[in-house]
Order: sequence, then structure tokens, then C-alpha cells
Amino acid sequence: MKLGLENKLVLVTGSTSGIGKGTAKSFLQEGARVIINGRTEKGVQAVAEELAAFGTVYGIAADVSKTEESQVLVEKVNEIGSLDVLVNNTGVFEVKPFIDVTDEEWLDYYQTNVLSAVRLSRAFLPGMMERNWGRIINLASEAGIKPYPELIPYGVSKTSLITFSRGLAELAKGTGVTVNSVLPGPTWTEGFAKFITDLAAEKGQELDSFIREYFQDSTPTSLIQRFATVEEVADTIVFLSSVNAAAINGIAQRVEGGIIQSIM
Repeated sequence: MKLGLENKLVLVTGSTSGIGKGTAKSFLQEGARVIINGRTEKGVQAVAEELAAFGTVYGIAADVSKTEESQVLVEKVNEIGSLDVLVNNTGVFEVKPFIDVTDEEWLDYYQTNVLSAVRLSRAFLPGMMERNWGRIINLASEAGIKPYPELIPYGVSKTSLITFSRGLAELAKGTGVTVNSVLPGPTWTEGFAKFITDLAAEKGQELDSFIREYFQDSTPTSLIQRFATVEEVADTIVFLSSVNAAAINGIAQRVEGGIIQSIM
């Protein structure tokens, strides 16, 4: 299937590792030009050099949780060209008791997980609407509609992204711009793999049996009874950004293996 992404300019925030990096690679494999973003110049350049084998890559270091650095990022993107696809992937989370989360930490969640997407969407949406084509994908989470008590600030921020995405889609109604959110569940990223592997070792368990018990005990409603792969999430993002997905708009696309027990 041809996705019509050849030569499209794509920005993936937080793309030096995990789902963001996998998404950048998937876009490159479809012929898109991709801007890698992360907080440090060293990290950005390392990934840009690694992925250059797959296509045209640019690297821009900027902390999108900060207003000033987000503006610098916007200016540098505009120097490259008109942005066709914006993937707001940057996000943070921490397992922590609700009563121990401070006001400052709540604000950090919103600056990073929500306002980063708000700032960049505000910067790039008008141009997309003027050109009558564009895609904005906001990385939310299953936690945005299935809250976890140990991840309350994270879940609230992801719920906000889902609502934000639908609101932007309504704003762009009748144009060639679509806005959707993607809701990954437990995904086997490098960071999460290390966390699970270390946890299994601490408990003296073999990794495969530890993972089976994890899904049986902690995530029994999962229909696939495994972690999603980075490629599965990335390919969903890329498809929603394609010309083939023009009628998919304003949705919260789940990629969580059926953990959420709902027909919608």
C-alpha cells in the first residue's frame, strides 16, 4: 500500500529513543523527510546519523517543555520547509503515590505532556490549514481513559491530550487537515525492556515467565497477553498520517492490545 508520504516533512518530538525513534524510522521508510528532536544536541545527532541510512534526516535539539526552546524549534523547522506532519510524542511519567506528587510536579507533567503539544500545534496548524493538508498526531495513552492509581498525573495529562486532539480536529473541520490521538498500552521500548529485565532479575525469575505473570496478574484484560512492539505503534502513527487515512479524524486510536474492555 502506498501511503503518499514521499517527501513530506515530518517532525517527531522526543524521537531519540523508544516510540519516537521507531516512528521516525517508519516515516523514513515511507520516503518522508524527518526531523529528529530531543533535549540534547549529542542525543539528537547520534540518532540522526543512525537513521540517515533510511532517508533524509534533520536534527534539532530543543526541550519542548519550555516555551523559549519550543519557539526556537519552530523557527528552525520553518527554515527547513513547510511542515506536513507533526507528531507530538514527548512525554514523561513516574510511578509515585498520589499524595506525594507536588504542585510543581503536576505543572511539570502539563508543561511536558500537554503544553508542548499545544505550543507546536498552535505554531504549525495555521499553515497546514492554509495549504489544506496536514496531519497532527498526539501520543496519549491507554491511561488517559483507563486511569491507574499509581500514575494519576500522567493519566490526567493524557486525557487532556485526547480532548485537545478532538478539539483541534473540530477546529480544522472541512479542511484537508486531520488530528488524531494514539493510545499505546504497555510497549517494549528500550527503557521499559531494561526496567522489566532488571525487575525479573531482582525477583530471581526467568524473563519469559515473569512477563507471563505480569500480564496474568497486572494486566489480565489484555487480549494479546504481551507487550506491543515499537514498530506496531509506529506503523499505526504513520498510517494515520497517510493520504489513505484522510477520513479518520478526531479519533483516539487505541494500540493497547485490548486492555480496555470496551467495544468503542
